[in-house]
Amino acid sequence: MQTIKGKILGVQSIFKMNINVLARFLSVFSFIPPLLILYFLYPLSFEQTYHGRTLLLFFLWLVFLEMILSWEKFRKSNMVKLTSIRTVLFIIALLLPTIYVIAANYWGLNAIIENSVKQILSPQDPLKDHHASLIPLSIEYLVFAVLFGFITQLLYGINNLMDFSLSTFFLGTIGVLFAIDLLYPYGRFTPLQVLVPATATIAARVLNLMGYETTYRIFNDPIQGSFPYLGIKDRSWAGFGIAWPCSGVESLLIYTVTILLFLKKTDIPWRHRIIYFAVGAVVTYFVNVLRVVTLFLIAVEKGPSFNTLDYDWQKFHNYYGMLYSITWIISYPLIIIVSRTVWSKIINWKIYIKKPH
Repeated sequence: MQTIKGKILGVQSIFKMNINVLARFLSVFSFIPPLLILYFLYPLSFEQTYHGRTLLLFFLWLVFLEMILSWEKFRKSNMVKLTSIRTVLFIIALLLPTIYVIAANYWGLNAIIENSVKQILSPQDPLKDHHASLIPLSIEYLVFAVLFGFITQLLYGINNLMDFSLSTFFLGTIGVLFAIDLLYPYGRFTPLQVLVPATATIAARVLNLMGYETTYRIFNDPIQGSFPYLGIKDRSWAGFGIAWPCSGVESLLIYTVTILLFLKKTDIPWRHRIIYFAVGAVVTYFVNVLRVVTLFLIAVEKGPSFNTLDYDWQKFHNYYGMLYSITWIISYPLIIIVSRTVWSKIINWKIYIKKPH
């Protein structure tokens, strides 16, 4: 009898442990149904990073990274005990991402947002309707950020909310940047244009080194505003106006939010943190310059038939281009973790070798 009772208690203990582990993933699982609905409705949006939904997949990766970083802490601590009221709020919170997606796409919420934005945008903007149609996407990122923070707070408590600040702020930053770019199109948000001339100049020098003679001028338009226009001499079709989303500002803002929150959660010495931040910022900026240069190479390769409706250019601009920077930004924290782990093992090995045996 004692043996049977012990086995039952052991099974109960394992069951409780597994339930506890499963419960920690509920904040992620709550976003699976809405993402599946969005993929069913807009499959092509998951093939776009620029004003697309590919970055939602990177959000999930960041959540799992944060779980890995804090797993030992969560394993030793208990989750917040759910009272009757808190349990009801938690269940409702888990359903809110799905409810929002249904309301936005089936109950007309997106149409309301789009029509409201049309009243704000300049009537002279030839792409006003297109820009307004994308605003609900930026709102989606912002709502998901708020809901994820709310779910996490209910699950782990306010004291552990910062453990998931990386993914939460990543979503919020993307939503804000998308909104700025749509409400102030063509780079009209001048505070973010500060890096544009430098990016255009560096990209021009790289192209010159590759044998392409470039031309540089300031493009002025009453509707689109003023921004640098970079072209390749003797190839008039290969030219682009460069606004702040393409200059590296967007990538650097995302990088800054991501890496600062990551470094804050580590026990890395401050001197090393400063070095990691500086090195990552430089790489992020030049990865973006590579994106600009690649756009020109695509234009040259396509020849005189190249135009802004070209599918290859649009696919690179809307997906692979931004993917350059985002892949680096999301991978960099993992590179830091792995490199420090390897270096620590090397140091310990050297110490062990030097010890007399």
